[in-house]
Amino acid sequence: MDIETNVNEPQQHLFADHNIYSYEYATTGQRFLNWLIDNIVMRLGLAWLTGYIVGYFLGKFFPDFYIKMVYQKGFEYYLTVYLVAFLNYIIYYSFCEKTFNGYTLGKLVTGTRTLREDGTELTWKDAFLRSISRLVPFEAFSIWFGTGLWHDTWTKTMVIKTR
Repeated sequence: MDIETNVNEPQQHLFADHNIYSYEYATTGQRFLNWLIDNIVMRLGLAWLTGYIVGYFLGKFFPDFYIKMVYQKGFEYYLTVYLVAFLNYIIYYSFCEKTFNGYTLGKLVTGTRTLREDGTELTWKDAFLRSISRLVPFEAFSIWFGTGLWHDTWTKTMVIKTR
């Protein structure tokens, strides 16, 4: 074998299959502050916009339903409000965490970020599944049950400190 031939062949590094980075996980206080800031943004900004859009389409395409819903404030009203809240969670978290590389406004303020457990960026699927997982009843209390928040463990993601 000629030595010059072997020099140009790709070499397998000993640690090539392992993530050599170590991350410091976000604290419970940081995670709570993320949640608080993001929920304020959703309720003050996105909820108003989404509610307006849903109300507009209901009034335009289903005027009888819209009038009954608004003036009687019965089951239809509360169901619609609940569904708009679900929609806000899904839109806000999925869009922010994917588009802004693991950040939401809350995470920017606290210096934290979401990544996959292998250290790579979130995919649209990861961001969407994290959003859906947040809608499970009592999910917020899962932080006290040992293994972390369910929307992290179920989607194999983590929230880390960036500064």
